[in-house]
Amino acid sequence: MATLMIRSIDERVKAQLRVLAAHRGVSMEQHARDILEQAVLGPAHDEPFAQRVHKRFAAVAVDALPVPKRQVPRLPPKWGGR
Repeated sequence: MATLMIRSIDERVKAQLRVLAAHRGVSMEQHARDILEQAVLGPAHDEPFAQRVHKRFAAVAVDALPVPKRQVPRLPPKWGGR
């Protein structure tokens, strides 16, 4: 693991970071690490992609969606004059 020192942080930012860390029950240092990790690497996904998609669209009433009428398929083009 690497070490990173950040200087000249506004006192209001530090105070709010301390409050947010306390609400999560972690140290201020751990909370800052988590923020940096999420900002650089993106959010961590603990559940598989298919389950996340299912949760997102679970409220959609699939049976209520309109079903388009079937159409006669078009004929493929004729090539080479045959």
